[in-house]
Amino acid sequence: MENVFLGIGSNVGDRIRFLTEAVRRLRGAPGTQVMKVSSVYETEPVGVKNQNDFLNVVVLVETSIGVVDFHSQIKLIEKEIGRVERKRWGPREIDIDILLFGDRVINEATIVIPHTEMVNRRFVLQPLAEIAPETVHPLAYKTVKELLAECNDSNVVDRSTELTRSLFTTLQE
Repeated sequence: MENVFLGIGSNVGDRIRFLTEAVRRLRGAPGTQVMKVSSVYETEPVGVKNQNDFLNVVVLVETSIGVVDFHSQIKLIEKEIGRVERKRWGPREIDIDILLFGDRVINEATIVIPHTEMVNRRFVLQPLAEIAPETVHPLAYKTVKELLAECNDSNVVDRSTELTRSLFTTLQE
């Protein structure tokens, strides 16, 4: 079994429903078990600023599935939830990114692990530090807690108690 950290975000439509549905589908994915889910964070968009704020969570799963098949599985989940492909940095119904896959380092055309920009993104590091502060980045050789302390990203990242409660309540149903 591999520990895999996923960043999940949404800024179109019913954002909390899309996040909830992504976690539910991960729970039902073959060979995969959801271990931890961070709080919900409301964050400013990166890149294209003229769009709605994102809701973001980080999820820890354990999986027995290989990287390529797991990547295909999360892309299928995005499609089933209703992701519409748009321009880079644009609005998204749902976005599921592999942040870390164990301590693997992969640099292929369609899969790059660890996620290239995660060390520069407070909206990734803050929820990741909430659920796994001592996890070591396999290229930076620093803990997530250290990476967050050093992060220069000044975008607003706010933990939402209300949306977190909504997510966890709905997941328990």
